[in-house]
Amino acid sequence: MSTEPEPTEETEPGTRGVAPEPEGTEEAPAQEADGAGGGEAVTAESAGSGAAESVSEEPGADAGEGGDSAGVDADGAEKARLSEAEAELAAQRIERERIARRKAEKQGPVASGAKLSGKAADLLAAVRAVESGAKPVAAVFGEPEPPRRAAQEPVRPRPASAEAAGAGGSAGVPAPGAVEAVRRVLAEGGAPEGLAAQVAAALGEGADDQLRADPWQLLRVTGVRPEQADGFARALLGAECAPDDERRGRAVTVWLLEQAALAGHTVLEMPALVAALAQRGVPDADAAVQSTIAEAEALVFQDALDPAAPEPAEDDEEEAERPVRILVGLERYALAEESLADGLARLINSVPKEDGSAADWERAAGSAEGSAAELIRAAAAGGLILHTGGEASLTEPAALLVAARGLGLRAWAATHSPLGRDRFGALLEEADPHAPARQVATVAGLLSGAEGPGRDADGAFDLDLLVVLDAPQLDVETAALLVESLPDGARLVLGGDPAVLWSAGPGRVFADLLAARICPQVASRRPDPGPLGELVSGIGIGELNQVEAPGKEVVIVPVRDAGEAVHRTVQLVADSVPRAIGVPAEETQVITPGHGGAVGTRALNAALKERLNPGPGRFGGFDPGDRVAYSPAPGRTLPGQVVKADADGLHLTCSGEPVVVPKERVEQSVRHGWALTAHQAVGGRWPAAVVVLPGDAAQALSRPWVYTAFGRAERHLSVVHGVEQALPRAVAEIPAKPRTTRLPVLLGAQTPTSG
Repeated sequence: MSTEPEPTEETEPGTRGVAPEPEGTEEAPAQEADGAGGGEAVTAESAGSGAAESVSEEPGADAGEGGDSAGVDADGAEKARLSEAEAELAAQRIERERIARRKAEKQGPVASGAKLSGKAADLLAAVRAVESGAKPVAAVFGEPEPPRRAAQEPVRPRPASAEAAGAGGSAGVPAPGAVEAVRRVLAEGGAPEGLAAQVAAALGEGADDQLRADPWQLLRVTGVRPEQADGFARALLGAECAPDDERRGRAVTVWLLEQAALAGHTVLEMPALVAALAQRGVPDADAAVQSTIAEAEALVFQDALDPAAPEPAEDDEEEAERPVRILVGLERYALAEESLADGLARLINSVPKEDGSAADWERAAGSAEGSAAELIRAAAAGGLILHTGGEASLTEPAALLVAARGLGLRAWAATHSPLGRDRFGALLEEADPHAPARQVATVAGLLSGAEGPGRDADGAFDLDLLVVLDAPQLDVETAALLVESLPDGARLVLGGDPAVLWSAGPGRVFADLLAARICPQVASRRPDPGPLGELVSGIGIGELNQVEAPGKEVVIVPVRDAGEAVHRTVQLVADSVPRAIGVPAEETQVITPGHGGAVGTRALNAALKERLNPGPGRFGGFDPGDRVAYSPAPGRTLPGQVVKADADGLHLTCSGEPVVVPKERVEQSVRHGWALTAHQAVGGRWPAAVVVLPGDAAQALSRPWVYTAFGRAERHLSVVHGVEQALPRAVAEIPAKPRTTRLPVLLGAQTPTSG
């Protein structure tokens, strides 16, 4: 398996969790790849094989700067209303607090360690000692692993109130005095003073004192690299600064785990982490990991390599060891994964609410066709169902929702993006024109309370059936929030195309659930139609086939260099596609592998703006009529258009809804949107798509990337082709990059395997 590609030389708004690098930062290669990380990331392969410098690909590219809330006009009556992003982030904070309470309530150790020895036993003992309040010890606890407790009734997050969020001012905005204090410390250490607000927000109260006491805390700011933090520490500490400083070891360990999360991993295997630390100049990598665990900045787990293998007997004289792997992860992701597993087990092991008799469900299934009938029958009997298929298969969950409403269930659907919401809403209206409301929300809107049925008195969603489309885009934290918010007896259907790119955030929830086989799975037999459907279906199984396209549904445009690629792309969008296909420029989406380089989104958007909406860019480079991509929160992109700009900020319209982005947030969360990356485009479809593959993009291509990019076209696909044989090679030979997660093991411990 290959290491992760380098990120772009500069981070774009919409890149998950990555801030612009400080001045003096070394530039990375220009081509940003597709993927789910955004800074430097570590994979098990890369660290174990001496490539710990590897970083993640383009991180879902549809996110804004992590932790900042989306801005809407904060004056007047608007102060009483949270923006969608603020509510979403507040809900996530509440969920993390709930997970922390669950962890504190657990009485048993994290995992059994009776058969471990050496460093693994020391590390496991360290985390147990921390949980008990003692210091790390060298002895091995000999108690067998206690039986796992049954999932308890979740403590569900309540929708955040405007008063609660607004009590301390704007969410995520540190006080001016705190920023100024941090600015003085940064100046003293020779670091860019422009980082002051980010440092103050990341470290919280007393950020200046924390930074002075431990200069390597600068690594908590996204975009800062270890070598930059080392230089800052040398300036502050002088002769006291040394590579073997415990503070440095802990900070670099946490930083590596953060980069791994940006690449999609919820945990890292111990050998990978140790090797990565060694390559970062940490003299005693094992001690650094143990110190990080002892300070409760990371958690350690042991998972059986073969979960089905029986535990060795306690009186085994030969002391047979059960093969395990030692994993280290950040608490927020590790515990979110545990919370998700508990919630899924609750759904699987509970009895669905009885709405309609078995005969009623069977009559509803009998009126449906093919795999839609199978989906209805599965939903009648189970609390958790997985549904797989392409774009054409969306008619099947639509049929399920119509049938469920006919049986009296409060049924809702949720999609990844507003474009997907509108598209599925149209399907529902076609399936049931007399329905009182389409009852479709985005996942973010559902969690924040801005959309959906609201919550009941217990804090659970006020519904009986939830169908989540675009399920491959669920990361572990979002999935945990969704599952824990479902009431007892509710049914959950997770649906999506398993061949598309995975989530921008850590985890591979949908893929792990499919592999675990713990619940009914319904695979759609409805193929996507036409030449485009034939082309994309072939890519999904590793074949790049030539297809007959009598209506010019697929057009290949070969190019020799970057300049020609940009020229032909503009020509296609502005002239050829509107004239020959009848799709106007505003309904054509350009997709390219990265933000940087001569044919990245920045270069393409500049050329497309000059042709389609020229103007001086009076407000941060934007003019009325500009097509934009707005990122209100990490992992999300909302396509929109600029309406105007005034003292309140930049006014946009996104899927018909007005949005006001404050002036100070424009640079971080808004970019031009004629050209997007595949991760930004996932969840949306357009009448026409122009996929640009410049020569320097060869290393960024993979089968999921090509499948996702080509699949965004409804009627017409143009491929600006400059990678020659790299395209068929990527489709045939380069699958999705692996992610290290614990969800399959956690699910196996709580649920039986479905046949």
